[in-house]
Amino acid sequence: MRVLVVEDHEDLAANIGDFLASHGHTVDFALDGLVGLHLALTGEHDVIVLDLTLPGLDGLALCDRLRRQGERQTPVLMLTARDTLEDRLEGFQSGADDYLIKPFELRELEARLAALLRRGRKRRRVLMVDDLELDLGMWMARRGERRLKLSRIRLELLKRLMEAAPDVVPTAELEHALWGEDPPESNALSTHVYALRREIHGEGERLLLETVHGIGYRLDGEVERP
Repeated sequence: MRVLVVEDHEDLAANIGDFLASHGHTVDFALDGLVGLHLALTGEHDVIVLDLTLPGLDGLALCDRLRRQGERQTPVLMLTARDTLEDRLEGFQSGADDYLIKPFELRELEARLAALLRRGRKRRRVLMVDDLELDLGMWMARRGERRLKLSRIRLELLKRLMEAAPDVVPTAELEHALWGEDPPESNALSTHVYALRREIHGEGERLLLETVHGIGYRLDGEVERP
């Protein structure tokens, strides 16, 4: 997960960051609301941990502005020491997806973030094969923390392969998906597959895109269905 933590209590922010990082997650920090809003709007985070009481811009106002201005509806888990029903309702009305009362266990925080991430992927329809991710709403692909630079036709090629994974997609089916009834006479598909393979296979990363000679291509990896 790529997590943005917006929390002005430096010790708590550090504890959250250390715990999540030790479990393989990437964490960015903001210590006030204005910086937090900027990072939330410009960054590419999977989930946001947002304190209710912040300098500059409080959590309610930040969440409300994020929902109105942001292109991506990144899930938000709000942190607060307030424990009344009215406070929780106010948080949800501002656009928060979940609410956690301080003090809390870090393991519960991680579990709630993972649940928000799963729900967010279903809403956005994100395809996953191993650590390869394709967001169909944003038409954006990633391999782990690395954003992939793909043309529209290669994104469409990747989509077809991910939707079918781990099954083989025949060459003729891919050509029809990309070019309809008038596929190019040249070896265009294999050229795009070669370029896609180079982009998704970084140094030290497991090979996912396979050629099944005489038939087509497949992605070999653990599939997570939206």
